[in-house]
Amino acid sequence: MPGFELMGQEERDAVNKLFDDGGVLFAHGFDSLRKNRYHVRELEAEFAKCLGVKYAQAVSSGTAALKIALIALGVKPGDEVVTQAFTFIATAEAIIDIGAKPVFVNVDETLGMNANELEAAISDKTAAIIPVHMLGVAVNQDEIHRIARKNKIPILDDACESLGAEWNGEKLGAQADISTWSFDSGKTIIAGEGGMITTNDKELYIRAREYHDHGHMNIPNVPRGRDKCRLTGFNYRMTEVQAVIAKAQLKKLDFIVNENRRFYSILEAEFKKIKGVKFRKIPEKCIPLCDTLILQFDNKKIADGFVRNLNKAGLGTKNLPDAVQWHFALYWEHLFDILDTNKNEFRSLLKPSIEIIERSVAIPIMVKTSMKTIRKQIEVLKETMSSNY
Repeated sequence: MPGFELMGQEERDAVNKLFDDGGVLFAHGFDSLRKNRYHVRELEAEFAKCLGVKYAQAVSSGTAALKIALIALGVKPGDEVVTQAFTFIATAEAIIDIGAKPVFVNVDETLGMNANELEAAISDKTAAIIPVHMLGVAVNQDEIHRIARKNKIPILDDACESLGAEWNGEKLGAQADISTWSFDSGKTIIAGEGGMITTNDKELYIRAREYHDHGHMNIPNVPRGRDKCRLTGFNYRMTEVQAVIAKAQLKKLDFIVNENRRFYSILEAEFKKIKGVKFRKIPEKCIPLCDTLILQFDNKKIADGFVRNLNKAGLGTKNLPDAVQWHFALYWEHLFDILDTNKNEFRSLLKPSIEIIERSVAIPIMVKTSMKTIRKQIEVLKETMSSNY
């Protein structure tokens, strides 16, 4: 989540320039006032180039991106969408909001979708699969994609937490039928709010573009007030203000990723020297974003002790465990009626995920971290492990 650390003069200058150039905040029209600058369009082109994909559609949030992508895929009320139990709640909310039902599978030690459970979760109602690349690391894409192709089910990547990660020489997220991204204040790059949809499929792109803008087809040389539509849409547009901030942040992406990986490598190398330390599993083809280093202890007792020691030292965690209630389906009791389950049944279903998540601790890697902080993290881990081994 380093984007917020680097908010500064570049973003301020970009916003001021927007106002100097006419102050048009809407992404469409007002041609005579905006000095031929369409910042949302520019962001879309730059983002698509960064990801190495053909199409990008900017939207109002990562949550909106998920919903729009599902609609572009043709997911409808009564359908089922398979996703993983460890994800931000927005993944489930987007599925439910269009009248479909989320079907949860457990995660494995990558903290991504357990491919071994995927096939059993697929039914004749399954309309899409949403793997979630959590905390900067890809799921086991090869096996998940093989199962999806076998069953002729599209894949929607929720890559909101992993901008900058790579898979087999490509940017992560370029491999799915359609992918979603977030620019909220806790992501790799930020715009306060905002999101993006990417795809190489022109028809998916067109459906997403039209739905997010009340169905507008934006026919060339046709005034917007006389434009046509062929589907019912909604308003999930990004503003020009969000776009200029996101463009300024996108220019910093390489620096962010490089700094993440530099500090991650330092911390990982020192942690490896400590007896009993184990790390989250990373798929062989994945080069992670490295904004989070995740330790997987032998049991919950040791993990809890490490977190207590971190807190005593004035240090924190990221999602695991500090925000786990928003990132693990076990805690979403308000959805149990929709899922046709109860807490005991759901706990039994998610037992493998519970076992992994309860002994996992995520340490945030900051772009502006200091060696003093790193030394404190090392000492806290040494103290924790020495009392258990």
